[in-house]
Amino acid sequence: MESTVSNIWQKSKLLIKGLMIGALVLLLLIPAFFVQDLIKEREQRQKEAVMEVSSKWAGRQNITGPVLVIPFDEKITASNGTVSHSRQLAYFLPDKLDMKSAVAPVKKYRGIYEVMLYTADVAISGKFSPLPLTKIKVNSADLLWNEAYICMGITDSRGLKEEIKMKWNDSLLSLAPQLINNAIFKEAFVAPVTLAEADITNGISFSGSVQVSGSEQLLYTPVGKETTVTMQSAWPDPSFTGSQLPLSSDITDSGFSAQWKSLSLTRSFPQQWRNDSYILSAASFGTDLFIPVNGYQKTMRSVKYAILCILLTFTAFFLIETTNKKSVHPVQYALIGFALILFYTLLLSFSEYVGFNTAYGIAALATVGLITWFVKGLLGSSKLSMLLSFVLVLLYSYVFTILQLQDYALLLGSVGLFLTLAVVMYFSRKIQW
Repeated sequence: MESTVSNIWQKSKLLIKGLMIGALVLLLLIPAFFVQDLIKEREQRQKEAVMEVSSKWAGRQNITGPVLVIPFDEKITASNGTVSHSRQLAYFLPDKLDMKSAVAPVKKYRGIYEVMLYTADVAISGKFSPLPLTKIKVNSADLLWNEAYICMGITDSRGLKEEIKMKWNDSLLSLAPQLINNAIFKEAFVAPVTLAEADITNGISFSGSVQVSGSEQLLYTPVGKETTVTMQSAWPDPSFTGSQLPLSSDITDSGFSAQWKSLSLTRSFPQQWRNDSYILSAASFGTDLFIPVNGYQKTMRSVKYAILCILLTFTAFFLIETTNKKSVHPVQYALIGFALILFYTLLLSFSEYVGFNTAYGIAALATVGLITWFVKGLLGSSKLSMLLSFVLVLLYSYVFTILQLQDYALLLGSVGLFLTLAVVMYFSRKIQW
């Protein structure tokens, strides 16, 4: 009778311990959430450092233009026959626009945080064809030719390194910042131009250069009837963005080159118009120039696998101690769980200095070593402790692989969990629940 009661107690004790370990897994998710908050805090601090450095350097840049603007007097006849004059603006975009840019990355630091900026040399050339006055229904005699000007838009003028100079046929223009508040710009770089009769009938050629610095993004607005943009840089991780992707691109470890070609047919604004307001930047395209998926994002993703790591480690430990008739107190399970949680704080702190991949190796090596040493003292067996360390190495390698293969993360995760469940089911058959 006593033997039967003892067997029932032993089996009940095993079941109760299993339930306690399951509850412990759930409790350990609480510090895991605190680690996620810590990662968000550190990431926010990094963003603040980037914003602070960028605010003293220059922000995102979008280069627009040149646009030719010519004022004209519009005659308005009232119902009583009186005639009044209204000052209006006519806008003309170039038929051909070519932009060639060389972008150099610039690395700055704010404390431990790395901030990537850039400088760009942009060569601009193109041509205005004979002005199609009939398309906008304006008479040549009504145009105020002596008040014509060209304007260019640059998002953050703090990034200009040199004065913008442009060759306009045989003239040399200097564009200066000015509040103009016309239909496309509130403020822009403006230069008055002198137009002759030959310019109207033969067209106007122009060329110039812009030296600008910025951060995060460099865009171009295709104001030409045919616009070509080329960009070359030593930046290894470009992210093409905007209204269209490049026609061709070549990305290597030493940098990238890309070429865009845009036609006026693909835009939402015309080649010439009068009075109407258009948002030209809606057609912009270019490249995001920033550090891709950083250590904080990868660390956050790895924390989301915390329940998997804790559960599989506890399951392996429970099967090892049960099949080898060893007894480990739940408190000692808790200590192993805390070591698994500290893995993420080690990963976070080291990744800020040596990068995510190296930090992952350091944190995994430290965690596996600590747990192996602890389990060897508990079970008194080098063989069993090495078995658990082998399981941990496989587990951390598995999670690291999932983090690297974003496109195949779901597939690899599903297959890995299925195989893990099969192994657990196989060894659990030896336990008399």
